[in-house]
Amino acid sequence: MMEGIADAATGVVAPPPLLVARLLERPDAFEIPLAAFDEVLKKTSGLLLLFFTEDPVRYRETLDLAVIAPELLATSAEPMRLGVLLPAAARALQPRYGFRRWPAFVLLRDGKYLGTIDGMRPWEEYQQEMARLQQTSPSRAPSIGVTVRSADGDDDHCH
Repeated sequence: MMEGIADAATGVVAPPPLLVARLLERPDAFEIPLAAFDEVLKKTSGLLLLFFTEDPVRYRETLDLAVIAPELLATSAEPMRLGVLLPAAARALQPRYGFRRWPAFVLLRDGKYLGTIDGMRPWEEYQQEMARLQQTSPSRAPSIGVTVRSADGDDDHCH
């Protein structure tokens, strides 16, 4: 069941753009609704490329990344699936991964963060960055948030 794109003025939900809908027809791609996101990550093994979509009227590059996504899957050094986050879910989850440009790809291994490629880039850069990210160890995502300070003033450790 696709969530679609809600019009901010009318609240009417339109189906996702054709290129995004075609992605969701692929056997290696699936939509991740917001309510199911954490459960999907718990059950995910191997590489999962999250595609954070946006309204293509506001961010035309969404359609470009919809074309690039299958190429990234095809050229990956190891099997990878594609989880598509339609705009409402993408906006809600963006702070968790801290990217600043829309649309974006976030790469996970076994549900854990490897890195982000945000915005439109040259194809060679996608290839290089995907190869690099696949070789990295999972880490904490650079989420957007507030600075955490301990009550005793000992801020030398991660919270």
